[in-house]
Amino acid sequence: MRSEEPSGDTEPAGADGRAGAGDKSSKADRHGRTRGPGLRPGLGVGGFADAVRTRLRGPERGPALVVIGLIMIWILFQALNDRFLSPRNLSNLSVDVVSTGLVAVGIVFVLLIGEIDLSVGSVSGLAGAAFAVLNVNLGVPEWLAIIVAVASGMAAGAVHGFFFAWVGVPSFVVTLAGLLAWNGMALYLLGASGTVNLDEEGLVASLTSSYFGQPVVAYGLAAVGTAAYVLACLRTRNRLASAGMPYRPLGEIGVRSGLLALVAFGAAHTLNRFRGLPLALLILLVVIVVSDYVLRRTRYGRRVYALGGGAVAARRAGVRVLRVRLVMFMTSGTLAAIGGLFVASELTAASPTTARAAGSGMLLINAIAAAVIGGTSLFGGRGSTWSALLGALIIQSIASGMALLGVEDALQFIITGGVLLAAVTADSLARRTERMHVQV
Repeated sequence: MRSEEPSGDTEPAGADGRAGAGDKSSKADRHGRTRGPGLRPGLGVGGFADAVRTRLRGPERGPALVVIGLIMIWILFQALNDRFLSPRNLSNLSVDVVSTGLVAVGIVFVLLIGEIDLSVGSVSGLAGAAFAVLNVNLGVPEWLAIIVAVASGMAAGAVHGFFFAWVGVPSFVVTLAGLLAWNGMALYLLGASGTVNLDEEGLVASLTSSYFGQPVVAYGLAAVGTAAYVLACLRTRNRLASAGMPYRPLGEIGVRSGLLALVAFGAAHTLNRFRGLPLALLILLVVIVVSDYVLRRTRYGRRVYALGGGAVAARRAGVRVLRVRLVMFMTSGTLAAIGGLFVASELTAASPTTARAAGSGMLLINAIAAAVIGGTSLFGGRGSTWSALLGALIIQSIASGMALLGVEDALQFIITGGVLLAAVTADSLARRTERMHVQV
């Protein structure tokens, strides 16, 4: 548990944005700076390899293991069916992860403060139903119907946050009540008209069917992303060096940037071989990048992590606990509503059946599982919005591979449940390892 808010001059040691605590092997160089393993300048690739080994052995190994697991899953399904890594299937996979990924990003915000939101599926269904009824049945302009739908999710999150933060109702109970109430409201909105088909040429329907067919768009995004990462790393390195704190050597930054460029340009090349960059994937990446910046690079984000480490310590450090809790649930509700619009876009319809399924079915389960499998801790204080993307890729990769192999849904549920249990077990073991390091 942390007793004070992290300083703005500390660099996150892992995906959770916290400074690298617990490293007892730091040494001082001739300038008086202390550096931990893998952070000594001049080691280049060797230092990067040491840092990787340290990460895999330490309590922050979750995201690295998820990436390794994702690679193994892709290799396995490609060996069983050579169509798995085809441009068409990977492009479809990149669109399939968007709705789950957006909802999972909202779940990450709530998990970071050590709470849970069980209402996200129902909020998604409510947003889709509200948009369909307003736009199709009542003739409200599409842009205004989208605003109302997203606002409904934000309002639902505000209700949850109020009862949890100010009234003291446990988050599990208040969001479980929300699951039932918002699902019922969605069914009520659709009850009289039944299924509402969306305009296939409309804005919402085009969210998951639009692609940037020009290759320069995908390659340009890969170049901008890589350049932004390099600049951010260099800026952080200079700031930490000026403060006399541990920083990454240029060789390690170069290796990391090279790996990122390889993945980014490889993905761009694969997408361009089919239909180009999907609009839905671009929106998801923008949401993740903005959310990650807020959590890891702003004072407010550091307050979120501080609250996840302990409410008492965060309050003593000056964090407005009640307000932060309210905003986290509002963020979760907003992103759940946006995810619901993408679900409606995929189906080009809103119906009582899909609303009921969204409220209590796979969207809720997959969103929570994606956040946890991706490396966000159920105990608060550890994780990032990128974990939502990693977890969603794991879940959708399993579903896509099983579909190509003709495996029934029952086995998919069993495998996904096993992966979720493994992720939670790893998180619990990481917590135990961290406590042991602190005690030592």
